[in-house]
Amino acid sequence: MMSSDKPAILGGIPVRAAEPVWPPCDAWLSELFAQFANDGSWGRYHGPHCPALVEALRELHQVPHVALTCSGSFGVELALRSLKLPAGSEVILSAYDYKPNFTTVLELGLRPVLVDIDPLTGQMDVSQLPDACSPTTSAVLASHLQGSLVDMRAVREFADANRLAVIEDACQMLGGTVQGRMAGTWGDVGVLSFGGSKLITAGRGGAVLTSRDDIAQRIKLSTQRGNDIYPLSEMQAAVLLPQLQQLDAAKGERIRTVASMMPSLANATGLTPFACSLSNSQPDYYKLGFRYSASQWGDVSRDDFCAAMQAEFIPLAEGFRGLHLIHAKSRFRTVGDLPHATLADCDVVAVHHPFLTSPGAAGEWERALGRIKSHVAEIAHFRRGC
Repeated sequence: MMSSDKPAILGGIPVRAAEPVWPPCDAWLSELFAQFANDGSWGRYHGPHCPALVEALRELHQVPHVALTCSGSFGVELALRSLKLPAGSEVILSAYDYKPNFTTVLELGLRPVLVDIDPLTGQMDVSQLPDACSPTTSAVLASHLQGSLVDMRAVREFADANRLAVIEDACQMLGGTVQGRMAGTWGDVGVLSFGGSKLITAGRGGAVLTSRDDIAQRIKLSTQRGNDIYPLSEMQAAVLLPQLQQLDAAKGERIRTVASMMPSLANATGLTPFACSLSNSQPDYYKLGFRYSASQWGDVSRDDFCAAMQAEFIPLAEGFRGLHLIHAKSRFRTVGDLPHATLADCDVVAVHHPFLTSPGAAGEWERALGRIKSHVAEIAHFRRGC
């Protein structure tokens, strides 16, 4: 058999020449760093770049208040603090979510309540919110994850009817549209991330959005102590601005690539993308999530399947751990047994966004799936070391 038909994990030639490049190394970046050296803005507390980024984010999200901060994770903490939730009160979140969201709730003296996910979308099952709510519930923390969207209209309606606050974690969904509104603007407070792997990056950084004056004032009081104690630097803001200006074009590329990948997925039984059927909505794809069924891939384990794709230089990796499976049960309560989040713990995989803007990505994806599918027995045998 020709080496071009053999998976790279078995010694074949990878479908790609190299891993996708991230972070970007465009010419504007070199020009920007030269500008830093000339104007000294790299070493100043204050300058033009942070205010310009704040204004750009305000305009994009159509909100009056934007606060820049040191990370998306701290943005979630700042959001929770700004709501002045009663000590010991409960915060509802998905059992399949980013671990720091759970630990931040605990760190602030609040109690997580975990609901299951919708098995088709991989997002919070909003139908469980009534069962999750108790007399001590104070907030819902909803995260858009891995290329799909939470039904924020349902979250908002439930929260308003029960006088609950809403934190919308849009760290993976900058620029996405949820039921006619920008992701991050359905909540009383929304959170964005500019971390090293995100759709736009400064290595670290984040932002908090709100339309409420009282929340904005509390955020200001929490962060301004003679100076911003959790800042985003001028250098970071300057690097983010050009990426933000390019976000819509890059989003269009990702959407087109994902659409082109769908026919091969229809033929790849056992690799099902997260669904998103909300009206007037368009996710962006920081990561494109799938449910992986090993039984449809010759019992090749999820880890080995990801390793086989990575050998082709396609950045596919495992999803999150189920929060209920990695924390002591005394630290949270749940709605039922969380069967779908339990399954997601062992079957979710996701491809990272730099691949989705690579020329020819859809064809490379189809070729990689095809050659792995044709050699599943050999891959399983090889990975077991038999």
